[in-house]
Amino acid sequence: MKALDRVFGWLLALGGIGHGLGSYKAYGNQPMALIWALSASFAVFLLAAINLLRTERAGDRTLAWISFAGCAVWIGFVLWFGALIGNIFDFRPLINLILTLVLTFFSLRSALRPAPG
Repeated sequence: MKALDRVFGWLLALGGIGHGLGSYKAYGNQPMALIWALSASFAVFLLAAINLLRTERAGDRTLAWISFAGCAVWIGFVLWFGALIGNIFDFRPLINLILTLVLTFFSLRSALRPAPG
C-alpha cells in the first residue's frame, strides 16, 4: 500500500507540472490570470510534497492530519472548478478528484493508525 500511496503522490506532482504548463499556454499573455493559475500549481506541488513526506513518516499523525486537511480543501477547489466549467467529469477536474480522493483515504488511514510503540 505504501508504494501505491507514493505513486499517487507523484501523480499529483506530475499534475502540478501539467497544470503549470497548461496555465502558461492559456494565460501566457495575461499576467494577472497567470500568476493565480501558477499559484494553484504551487499549491498542488506542496500538497504532493506533504503527501510524499507522509508516506515516509508513518508515525507522524499530525502530518497525516495536515495532509488530510489539504486534500479535503483541494477536493473542494476541484469540485468548484468542475462546476465553473460546467462539467465535473471533464478530464482536468476528474483526474484531480480521483488522485486527491485516494490521497485523502491514505492520509486519513495514516492519521487514524495507532501510534507505534
